[in-house]
Amino acid sequence: MMSPEIIVIGASYGGLSALQTLLPVFPADFPIPVLVVQHRTRDAGHGLCEYLQRRTRLSVVEPNDKDSIAPGHVYLAPPDYHLLVEAGGFALSVDAPVAHARPSIDVLFESAADAYRERAIAVILTGTNADGAAGVKRVKAHGGYTIVQDPNDSVARQMPDAAIAAAAPPDRILPLAEIGSFLVNLCHVPQRNAHEHG
Repeated sequence: MMSPEIIVIGASYGGLSALQTLLPVFPADFPIPVLVVQHRTRDAGHGLCEYLQRRTRLSVVEPNDKDSIAPGHVYLAPPDYHLLVEAGGFALSVDAPVAHARPSIDVLFESAADAYRERAIAVILTGTNADGAAGVKRVKAHGGYTIVQDPNDSVARQMPDAAIAAAAPPDRILPLAEIGSFLVNLCHVPQRNAHEHG
């Protein structure tokens, strides 16, 4: 795997609690943008952004269409929009729901796999459906790194189970309490490369 440049995280049922455990682990100088799809209803409002901001040292924002992707941010997919990435920026889509979900984890993960290939890290957390399984498979196929929460450690194990089967197997299956520190170590190892890219 090359130096990671993006982390994409998908969560559904039980995800809010999982994100409260995961996000505080990232240090204030964490260099990699973190993109999150948490399934929520179309009328959910924007309270989740403010809620998570109180629990992390990174800036939590809901991106707009064509916004640039910046390091040191947590980007939360807005309610009722698919979130996609293209080279260095975001796209929002109101295409039909995928796996009954908009935002869809698969849509984000597949766009990240296509845009970042082996520089993408995909993380699947707790959830009750199979959204994210196809996305994890695409990330792995393009040489990216895949992490799935241990189903036995999840509030709802269906989403982790589906992702594990699709990735056959993912690079790591970890309990929630270990995922944050593992990501920090994975992303801080190549810090020397930051200077090589100017």
